[in-house]
Amino acid sequence: MNKSNTLNRIGTPLSSSATKVMLLGSGELGKEVIISLQRLGVEVIAVDRYANAPGHQVAHRSYVIDMTDGVALAELINQEKPDLIVPEIEAIATAKLVEMENAGSVRVIPTARAAWLTMDREGIRRLAAEELGVATSPYRFADSLQELKAGCAEIGFPSVVKPVMSSSGKGQSKLNSMDDVEAAWDCAAAGGRVDSGRVIVEGFIDFDYEITLLTVRAIGADGQTHTHFCEPIGHVQVNGDYVESWQPQPMHPGALQKAHDIAKRVTDNLGGLGLFGVELFVKNDIVWFSEVSPRPHDTGMVTMASQEQSEFELHAKAILGLPVNVALRTPAASAVIYGRHDSKAVAFEGVADALQVPGTDIRLFGKPESFARRRMGVALASAADIETARHNAKAAAAKVQPVIPN
Repeated sequence: MNKSNTLNRIGTPLSSSATKVMLLGSGELGKEVIISLQRLGVEVIAVDRYANAPGHQVAHRSYVIDMTDGVALAELINQEKPDLIVPEIEAIATAKLVEMENAGSVRVIPTARAAWLTMDREGIRRLAAEELGVATSPYRFADSLQELKAGCAEIGFPSVVKPVMSSSGKGQSKLNSMDDVEAAWDCAAAGGRVDSGRVIVEGFIDFDYEITLLTVRAIGADGQTHTHFCEPIGHVQVNGDYVESWQPQPMHPGALQKAHDIAKRVTDNLGGLGLFGVELFVKNDIVWFSEVSPRPHDTGMVTMASQEQSEFELHAKAILGLPVNVALRTPAASAVIYGRHDSKAVAFEGVADALQVPGTDIRLFGKPESFARRRMGVALASAADIETARHNAKAAAAKVQPVIPN
């Protein structure tokens, strides 16, 4: 690294004093992190596996590489010499990042170890359940169809099968009987970000609701790392893919305290600075750990309408060693806008109509290619209560119509 690890000062972009941050993954979440960093005078390099990703469009420089290729990744890092490396997706050569961080040549957010452990479901599940003793659903890992069948027989039905490395519900299946196992194995192989040939089967938990608890590790006035919690975010998933979220999710005080305890235990172990999206299942006062992402979370897009500082601002400030403010400003909700078409070019109609819905805003991500179930935008709504906010967010999202230009 060419500057101090402490980042006591922020330089001027595109100058010899520049503070440089490299994002590995530059989708819609990365785009918002980049904007937040640039508002603080940071020079940003956006990296992704395809050209013209949303973050590419707002960064100072952009690159297209296979981020699972450790050699190519190291070459780019050595070329740019960033002060901080911020992984934004799972499919990265994290072993190379660990190697480079151990050698003292890079600083990874929150740490290279955290990126490595959370890159796949196996690392973080074993850490939470087997090392930290945190309550989770029962689970087994499988490297073959036969092992998956044996795991399902032990876990029972209903159950859920997921690739060890995937995101946004890709490759995920709910199984009701042994007849569903083979199709689930094939679905996992097709949906994983990297086809590792390994899956997790989880026992189905009878929960009342699920939350994302955005947890921020940031430097306080005393120079020490402190843990901050945003208000819990409720969300609805369909086939493992987030479709709407709202904040705050009402919780019994006992359950909320347990959620805080679990999130702090996990994130303390992962270490470093920044925002973590901790996913939890809740039933009455029982709380189970599901997953954690050491980065902004898709369900947390609601914070662009609900909080004094969005999850993206919180992440940017925390990683730079700046104070954070997790205060809720107003109840709010988000609803996904899907592409609805498979097309290299898509346009959107009805945006003006959507913005006529009270308290709403629209974010269109600018993805260069549309798929029927690809997340292309999000509607945001704030209101006096979450029920109204949810209704308005969904109403606004429904008015945005993706179309294929003539």
